[in-house]
Amino acid sequence: MIGYGPEDNHFVMELTYNYGIGSYKLGNDFQCIHIHHTDAYNRILSGAWPTLPLSDENKVEVEMPGGYRFRIYNREPDGDPVKMVVLSCSDLKRSIQYWSHKCGMSLLSSTSTDAVFSFGSGQCSLKLVALTVPIDHASAFGRIAFACPQEQLSGLQQLMDSEKETILKRLVSLDTPGKATVEVIILADPDGHEICFVGSEAFAELSQVDPNAEQLLTEAMLSDKSDDWFKKHGGKASQ
Repeated sequence: MIGYGPEDNHFVMELTYNYGIGSYKLGNDFQCIHIHHTDAYNRILSGAWPTLPLSDENKVEVEMPGGYRFRIYNREPDGDPVKMVVLSCSDLKRSIQYWSHKCGMSLLSSTSTDAVFSFGSGQCSLKLVALTVPIDHASAFGRIAFACPQEQLSGLQQLMDSEKETILKRLVSLDTPGKATVEVIILADPDGHEICFVGSEAFAELSQVDPNAEQLLTEAMLSDKSDDWFKKHGGKASQ
């Protein structure tokens, strides 16, 4: 998990390394993540990472390994620097109904081609942009997660059942040895975007910052010899 602060009050990203997979095919479902961070903006302009062309001189767009895009703004963070996640949709009206009326997000703004939602002031917002082609998740798709009071999870499941919406994983308790047990439900919106809702009380305990995380990750990567193994056995597969 990587972000600009504790997971209970910052939007963080989960990076997963899947052994045996050399590459994933990108679809058109994910567009980019917006970050406000003057230092990051200046580092990128100094040559720390290649940029993609943009018409606005106060922001840059970069592409991480794997093809996911980030738009970095020359602005002070004012709280969590991660400001917006941008996804694609095929039917904006249907998506607005789903995310605002069923998932409970506030609709902040909308046009004929996009809509912006949020669960609260100061939190990372969600922007849906309408495409004129079908949404293709390919094999590089991810999942967005939100924490809410645990007592709301069963009601959310009942609502999705009554509205005949897709539930990928019904309400379940997930045990983590030596840590808190969390309850989660995993949904899919009209375009198949996966959404996880997790009980916030147990999640706040489970998601505490590990002060040794960076050191442990570095040591694990240095000691990992899986690339050598796959080179000897024909390489990794693509998906």
